[in-house]
Amino acid sequence: MRLDSEIQRKERQKQKFTHTAGSRSFASVAEAEEVSSGQKFGRLQLFEITHRKKDESPMTSRVGEIMEKLKVEKVEYDAIASTDSSVNLENIDNRIITEVLGPERYGRSGGSREGGSGSSERVEVSAMEVEQSRKYDELQLQLQQMMQMFQQSQKPPS
Repeated sequence: MRLDSEIQRKERQKQKFTHTAGSRSFASVAEAEEVSSGQKFGRLQLFEITHRKKDESPMTSRVGEIMEKLKVEKVEYDAIASTDSSVNLENIDNRIITEVLGPERYGRSGGSREGGSGSSERVEVSAMEVEQSRKYDELQLQLQQMMQMFQQSQKPPS
């Protein structure tokens, strides 16, 4: 029995976050917030709600740092989205969270043990898609900036 508790203690230390919504699921927290405020909450807002103390301060200093990174990424994506209509707005929250926290990890494989396409493989593919999408958005922004510079260079001097 002692061996199990040691293993569990080590596994708990590996976790980035503990479950911060008490006995409620994150889905029920999101639903309650949506009902009380009348607006829909994305993953970024849910992260902020569930990782703050009653006095509105972050749960830990690490969570505070992560919240700052999330805000910076959100501002960057909003700037890209405002200048480029081809950016997919639906997945921005998911992309930002994946970039800052890394891809989600699931406890067990959904596929068969030998050669199945388990959840870890799906997560890897999802992470690759997010990375490709981020690179695409960066290149779109770069292209737009280059086009603006080119157009400005073509204007006759006044």
